[in-house]
Amino acid sequence: MSKELKDRKSISDKYKWNLDHIYKNDSEFEKDLKKVLQKIAEIDKYKADFCADGENLYNALNEIIKIEEKTSRLYSYAHMKYDQNTQNEKYQNYKNKAMTAYNKLNNSTSFMVPAIIELGEEKLAEYINQTEELSFYDHFFDDIMRQKEHYLSAEEEKILALAGEVTQSSENIFSMLNNADLEFPIIEEEDGEEIRLTHGRYIDLLKNEKRRVRKAAFNGMHGEYEKLDNTFAAVLDSTVKGDIFYARARKYNNSLEASLDDDNISVEVYDNLINSISDNLAPLHEYMELKKEMLDLDELHIYDTYTPLIKEIDLKFEYEECKEIIKNALAPLGEDYVSVVEQAFNSGWIDVYENKGKRSGAYSSGCYGVHPFILMNYTQDISNLFTLIHEMGHALHSYYTNKNQPYIYSKYKIFVAEVASTLNENLLVDYMLNNAESKEEKLYLLNYFLEGFRGTVYRQTMFAEFEKMIHQQVEKGEGLTSQSMQKKYNKLNRKYFGKQLVMDKKLDYEWARIPHFYYNFYVYKYATGYSAATALAENIKNEGRKAADRYLDFLKAGGSDYPLNILKNAGVNMEKPLVIENAVDKFSRYLAKLRDLI
Repeated sequence: MSKELKDRKSISDKYKWNLDHIYKNDSEFEKDLKKVLQKIAEIDKYKADFCADGENLYNALNEIIKIEEKTSRLYSYAHMKYDQNTQNEKYQNYKNKAMTAYNKLNNSTSFMVPAIIELGEEKLAEYINQTEELSFYDHFFDDIMRQKEHYLSAEEEKILALAGEVTQSSENIFSMLNNADLEFPIIEEEDGEEIRLTHGRYIDLLKNEKRRVRKAAFNGMHGEYEKLDNTFAAVLDSTVKGDIFYARARKYNNSLEASLDDDNISVEVYDNLINSISDNLAPLHEYMELKKEMLDLDELHIYDTYTPLIKEIDLKFEYEECKEIIKNALAPLGEDYVSVVEQAFNSGWIDVYENKGKRSGAYSSGCYGVHPFILMNYTQDISNLFTLIHEMGHALHSYYTNKNQPYIYSKYKIFVAEVASTLNENLLVDYMLNNAESKEEKLYLLNYFLEGFRGTVYRQTMFAEFEKMIHQQVEKGEGLTSQSMQKKYNKLNRKYFGKQLVMDKKLDYEWARIPHFYYNFYVYKYATGYSAATALAENIKNEGRKAADRYLDFLKAGGSDYPLNILKNAGVNMEKPLVIENAVDKFSRYLAKLRDLI
């Protein structure tokens, strides 16, 4: 029988984050909330003279950004207090109040961008000449002006904002269907015990040694989507039409271009990813062949591909041991980086262990002016070691950005968000391989890397290609049907996994259960981020201090420039296929190492 979870009070303070670093107590939070709401209510006073002259514009922006920074601090405190114990009604209420403040702020400042666009580039340049301090906002203005053709009038922007409640409903419907309404069948585990199939148990069941269990889990999961395939097709069709509606309303050529423009990413970067991976599928096909061979299977099905090639070995790490491994693995990034990691471990940054009511999973979060925080639910298995170093990457990205950038440029784009985290994982794999004490440990680590690459680069690129295909279909005036998506999905699985994979009919319905297809061209960022991280890690390994310094500059840049420019300065050009090709080359090299050890 599993042990009862501890109450939060019974966990030592040294294993808990210290949110007093944001607000000393709840009373301070409540006082600040009251002040912020009052400040938001007063924003209207800036509206009439917002662009009257350079000084007015500068002063208004400064004040509004101060309010936004305070609102961000309120939300950080509230959501992390709530995540400590989701059963605590007080902090659930705090979180709701902080989110309401954010919504009010967004509504109150909706006049800003249209007003700056209406001012025009020539007048704006004149204002910057007259009020030198206004040049502080150069990149902010540039980002607005480069998209000026795609912004509408203030009244039209309000209408688009109102439409959001309707266009976002398809994602909500999918979530309700997927998480609340679907009930998966009971299947029999290897020991004969019956268990209800759930989303949370699915991947673990696919890793089961018994093929009968894997097959039952796969068929049970996708069988439920097959029953509702037309409904899921209609819901996905609706969300794609919403993406296209916004693209056309904002005068973009297509929905892909509209989605990428927020990060100032060209369509060529997206296509380059798909084309480069499509041209380099041979290593994945070889990996599939190796799986079939090592698992001693007569034929390979998709439900066999999650089964580890290497049986679990007893790699357990006490938290204190884990801290030392992480510091050693990150040593190539330099003494300053490692000293910040040490600070994170010892200064109330990390909430380590699970407790009753605590939010599941892991993340890095925080607010400007205070160090980042990391939520964990640490257990001693190796996956938690990788999770912790991953979240440490996010945390130090935020730390260096906040230390070196003003608040307005402290939010780095999602396009680069996974670079710091996955670079840390790359460094950890290499460090542990170099220090592995047994052949079994090396085999396990190589397989761990290969599986991560398969899931993050190959699989997410396949998703990205599917997402592009379905948007293009609707843009041609054709509706999405289950039958059309089954054909597309089947074709992509054959392309990506090769001849070794037997195409089970139920795999054609997998598209129906992927929530990321509701995120408007989001999945490609996992693959590009991982590829960029792999390139940067290899540069650091080969060039040492010089490459590490460029990487630290990348962390410090935050949102002060466009993501592609920031990566170029770090030594990675995502507009060229070489980055993707080099990432695949590392996959091939590690696959060869695995073969040599077998």
